[in-house]
Amino acid sequence: MSHGVRAAIIGATGYGGAELIRLLQAHPLVQITSVISTSNAGAPLAEHFPHLQEIVLDVLDVLDVDLIAGKADVVFLATPAGVSAELSPKLLAAGLKVIDISGDLRLKSSADYEKWYKKPAASEEALARSIYGLSEVFGDEVKGSDLIANPGCYPTATLLGLIPAVAAGWIDPSTIIIDAKSGVSGSGRGVSLGVHYSEVNENLTAYKVNKHQHIPEIEQALSRVAGKPVITTFTTHLVPMTRGIMATMYASVNGERTLEDFTELYSQYYEGRKFVRIRKNGKLPSTKEVFGSNYCDIGFAVDERTGRVTIVSVIDNVVKGAAGQAIQNLNMMQGWDETTGLLFAPVYP
Repeated sequence: MSHGVRAAIIGATGYGGAELIRLLQAHPLVQITSVISTSNAGAPLAEHFPHLQEIVLDVLDVLDVDLIAGKADVVFLATPAGVSAELSPKLLAAGLKVIDISGDLRLKSSADYEKWYKKPAASEEALARSIYGLSEVFGDEVKGSDLIANPGCYPTATLLGLIPAVAAGWIDPSTIIIDAKSGVSGSGRGVSLGVHYSEVNENLTAYKVNKHQHIPEIEQALSRVAGKPVITTFTTHLVPMTRGIMATMYASVNGERTLEDFTELYSQYYEGRKFVRIRKNGKLPSTKEVFGSNYCDIGFAVDERTGRVTIVSVIDNVVKGAAGQAIQNLNMMQGWDETTGLLFAPVYP
C-alpha cells in the first residue's frame, strides 16, 4: 500500500462535506489539511457542526487554487451545482486530483446537464475527462484517474440494484419503473417550507415527478450497460426520516427466472465487492440496516404470475450516496484496498 495523501474539502458546511470530514478523520492514509467554506467565511466549523470540534476551518472569501494546491494532493468538492464545472479544470491544472460530489460532471452531454440542472455545463474537455465513479461497476476506470464524478444518491441505489440484471439481459429495460424514497437530509441543509418539520412529519410526499435531475444520470448508465438507449419512469418521495434511500424497482423478466436465479446472478456480479450485500431467500432490506454505513443491501421478489421482478435496494444517502462512495473512489484512485477507512458496521437500531 502506498503512502498517504493530503486532502482538501471545499464546501464544508453542508451535510456531504461534514460527513466527509467525519469519515476521513478515521482514514489511516488521509490527512485533512484544508477545509474550505466561502459561504461561511470567518466562522469556526464547530459553530455549524458542534460534533466536529477538532477541525479548523480555512476561512477563505475567495478560492485560491495555488494555496489549496500547496497544502493538498486531492480535493473533494462538496459544492452546490454549477461550482465544480468552473473550479475543477483549475484544480486539475494545478496538479490536484479531484473528486466531485456535486452533479456537474456526471452527465456526458452538456445539453442534458443544462436541460436538467438549469445551469451552464462544464467544458467538453472536463466532461470527457471525468470518470463516473460507480465503484462496483466502473471501478477499473476509476483506478489511476484524476477526475471523478461521484454518483448521485438516488442513482447509486438504483443502478446497483438494476445493472446486473440489465447487463445479463434478464430484464426488459423498457419496462423499468423506479419508485424511490429518501430521508430529508437528501435535500441538503438549506431551509425551505418543503423540509419544515411540520410539513414532513407524519407525511409522505412525491416530488419532482418526471423532472428529477437524477433521471438522465440513471438512464445514461443503464444505456451504457444495455448497449442501447434506456428510458425509465422514476419517481421520488420524501419520507419523514433523516437518512436513508430505498429504491424499489420493477421490470418484466426475460425468460423464466426464479428468485434463486436472481440471487445467484447478483452474488456472482458483486463477488469480492464488500459494500454490496445480497439478501437471500426472498428477504428484503430496510434502510435502518445500512444506516451510517457504506453498504448497499439488495433483495428480490420474483412474481411468476405477472412475469415481473421487484428489486429493493437501500443505502445511506449521506455515506454510500455521497461521502463514503467518494472515499471509496479515492481508495481506488490511489490503488488502495477500496474498503480502507470504511469498514464500519451500520448504526443499529
